[in-house]
Amino acid sequence: MGFLIGLLTVVMVLDCVVLILLVLIQLPKKDAGVGLAFGGGATDALFGAGSGNVLTKITKYAAGAFFILALVLSLLQRAYQTRTTSAFQEGLMKASPTSVTPPTPAQPPAAAPKPAAVPGTNTLTIAPPAENTNLPVPAPASPPTSAPPKQ
Repeated sequence: MGFLIGLLTVVMVLDCVVLILLVLIQLPKKDAGVGLAFGGGATDALFGAGSGNVLTKITKYAAGAFFILALVLSLLQRAYQTRTTSAFQEGLMKASPTSVTPPTPAQPPAAAPKPAAVPGTNTLTIAPPAENTNLPVPAPASPPTSAPPKQ
Protein backbone atom coordinates (compact mmCIF):
# COMPACT_ATOMS: atom_id res chain seq x y z
CA MET A 1 0.00 0.00 0.00
CA GLY A 2 2.91 2.33 0.69
CA PHE A 3 4.19 1.90 -2.87
CA LEU A 4 0.75 2.76 -4.31
CA ILE A 5 0.55 5.90 -2.16
CA GLY A 6 4.00 6.99 -3.34
CA LEU A 7 3.17 6.32 -6.98
CA LEU A 8 -0.11 8.24 -6.83
CA THR A 9 1.65 11.12 -5.08
CA VAL A 10 4.16 11.36 -7.93
CA VAL A 11 1.31 11.31 -10.47
CA MET A 12 -0.45 14.08 -8.53
CA VAL A 13 2.67 16.26 -8.49
CA LEU A 14 3.05 15.81 -12.26
CA ASP A 15 -0.63 16.70 -12.68
CA CYS A 16 -0.04 19.87 -10.65
CA VAL A 17 2.83 20.87 -12.92
CA VAL A 18 0.67 20.26 -16.02
CA LEU A 19 -2.14 22.35 -14.51
CA ILE A 20 0.23 25.22 -13.79
CA LEU A 21 1.56 25.18 -17.33
CA LEU A 22 -1.92 24.92 -18.85
CA VAL A 23 -3.19 27.90 -16.91
CA LEU A 24 -0.16 29.99 -17.85
CA ILE A 25 -0.36 29.09 -21.56
CA GLN A 26 -4.05 29.88 -22.02
CA LEU A 27 -4.93 32.97 -23.99
CA PRO A 28 -5.57 36.01 -21.83
CA LYS A 29 -8.76 38.00 -22.14
CA LYS A 30 -7.03 41.40 -22.15
CA ASP A 31 -3.61 40.88 -23.72
CA ALA A 32 -1.90 40.11 -20.39
CA GLY A 33 -0.14 37.11 -18.91
CA VAL A 34 2.43 34.70 -20.23
CA GLY A 35 0.70 34.57 -23.61
CA LEU A 36 2.52 37.81 -24.46
CA ALA A 37 5.88 36.12 -24.02
CA PHE A 38 5.45 34.61 -27.49
CA GLY A 39 4.25 37.89 -28.98
CA GLY A 40 0.73 39.16 -29.60
CA GLY A 41 -0.01 37.30 -32.85
CA ALA A 42 2.47 34.50 -32.29
CA THR A 43 0.19 32.66 -29.88
CA ASP A 44 -2.30 31.97 -32.66
CA ALA A 45 0.47 30.66 -34.88
CA LEU A 46 2.08 28.62 -32.11
CA PHE A 47 -1.00 27.04 -30.54
CA GLY A 48 -3.52 27.45 -33.35
CA ALA A 49 -6.51 29.75 -33.67
CA GLY A 50 -8.86 27.53 -31.64
CA SER A 51 -6.30 26.62 -29.00
CA GLY A 52 -8.38 28.23 -26.27
CA ASN A 53 -11.05 25.57 -26.59
CA VAL A 54 -8.62 22.65 -26.55
CA LEU A 55 -6.59 24.09 -23.69
CA THR A 56 -9.67 24.69 -21.57
CA LYS A 57 -10.85 21.10 -22.15
CA ILE A 58 -7.43 19.72 -21.19
CA THR A 59 -7.43 21.99 -18.13
CA LYS A 60 -10.84 20.65 -17.08
CA TYR A 61 -9.62 17.04 -17.37
CA ALA A 62 -6.39 17.79 -15.49
CA ALA A 63 -8.34 19.55 -12.72
CA GLY A 64 -10.77 16.63 -12.48
CA ALA A 65 -7.87 14.18 -12.27
CA PHE A 66 -6.33 16.35 -9.55
CA PHE A 67 -9.47 16.24 -7.40
CA ILE A 68 -9.95 12.50 -7.91
CA LEU A 69 -6.30 11.83 -6.99
CA ALA A 70 -6.66 14.02 -3.90
CA LEU A 71 -9.70 12.05 -2.71
CA VAL A 72 -8.15 8.65 -3.43
CA LEU A 73 -4.89 9.60 -1.70
CA SER A 74 -6.72 10.89 1.37
CA LEU A 75 -8.65 7.60 1.68
CA LEU A 76 -5.51 5.51 1.20
CA GLN A 77 -3.54 7.56 3.72
CA ARG A 78 -6.31 7.20 6.31
CA ALA A 79 -6.41 3.43 5.84
CA TYR A 80 -2.61 3.23 5.96
CA GLN A 81 -2.27 5.34 9.13
CA THR A 82 -5.10 3.73 11.13
CA ARG A 83 -3.94 0.12 10.87
CA THR A 84 -3.15 -1.54 14.19
CA THR A 85 -0.12 -3.61 13.21
CA SER A 86 2.74 -2.88 10.85
CA ALA A 87 3.67 -5.04 7.90
CA PHE A 88 6.73 -6.25 9.82
CA GLN A 89 4.59 -7.41 12.75
CA GLU A 90 2.17 -9.17 10.40
CA GLY A 91 5.10 -10.97 8.77
CA LEU A 92 6.31 -12.12 12.18
CA MET A 93 2.88 -13.42 13.11
CA LYS A 94 2.60 -15.38 9.86
CA ALA A 95 6.10 -16.83 10.20
CA SER A 96 5.74 -18.36 13.67
CA PRO A 97 2.35 -18.00 15.38
CA THR A 98 2.98 -20.73 18.03
CA SER A 99 6.68 -20.29 18.72
CA VAL A 100 6.16 -17.54 21.28
CA THR A 101 7.39 -18.73 24.69
CA PRO A 102 7.39 -16.76 27.93
CA PRO A 103 10.82 -15.62 29.11
CA THR A 104 12.53 -17.73 31.77
CA PRO A 105 13.57 -16.03 35.02
CA ALA A 106 17.26 -15.33 35.41
CA GLN A 107 19.28 -17.64 37.63
CA PRO A 108 20.97 -16.02 40.65
CA PRO A 109 24.77 -15.88 40.35
CA ALA A 110 26.74 -18.56 42.12
CA ALA A 111 28.73 -17.50 45.18
CA ALA A 112 32.35 -16.82 44.34
CA PRO A 113 34.97 -18.59 46.48
CA LYS A 114 36.89 -16.40 48.90
CA PRO A 115 40.51 -15.82 47.94
CA ALA A 116 43.12 -17.27 50.24
CA ALA A 117 45.12 -14.73 52.25
CA VAL A 118 48.74 -14.54 51.23
CA PRO A 119 51.11 -14.25 54.20
CA GLY A 120 53.21 -11.13 54.13
CA THR A 121 53.29 -7.58 55.31
CA ASN A 122 50.57 -6.30 53.04
CA THR A 123 47.51 -8.47 53.10
CA LEU A 124 44.68 -7.55 50.82
CA THR A 125 41.17 -8.53 51.78
CA ILE A 126 38.51 -8.41 49.10
CA ALA A 127 34.91 -7.78 50.06
CA PRO A 128 32.46 -10.52 49.05
CA PRO A 129 30.44 -9.75 45.91
CA ALA A 130 27.26 -7.83 46.57
CA GLU A 131 23.94 -9.53 45.93
CA ASN A 132 21.33 -8.11 43.62
CA THR A 133 20.10 -5.57 46.15
CA ASN A 134 20.39 -1.89 46.69
CA LEU A 135 22.39 -2.32 49.89
CA PRO A 136 25.93 -0.89 49.92
CA VAL A 137 28.92 -3.19 50.07
CA PRO A 138 30.34 -3.22 53.63
CA ALA A 139 33.83 -1.77 54.06
CA PRO A 140 36.54 -4.27 54.96
CA ALA A 141 37.42 -4.43 58.65
CA SER A 142 40.63 -2.62 59.49
CA PRO A 143 43.15 -4.24 61.85
CA PRO A 144 43.13 -2.91 65.42
CA THR A 145 45.63 -0.16 66.03
CA SER A 146 47.51 0.20 69.24
CA ALA A 147 46.95 3.38 71.20
CA PRO A 148 49.97 5.54 71.97
CA PRO A 149 51.29 5.07 75.52
CA LYS A 150 50.12 7.54 78.15
CA GLN A 151 52.69 9.63 79.96
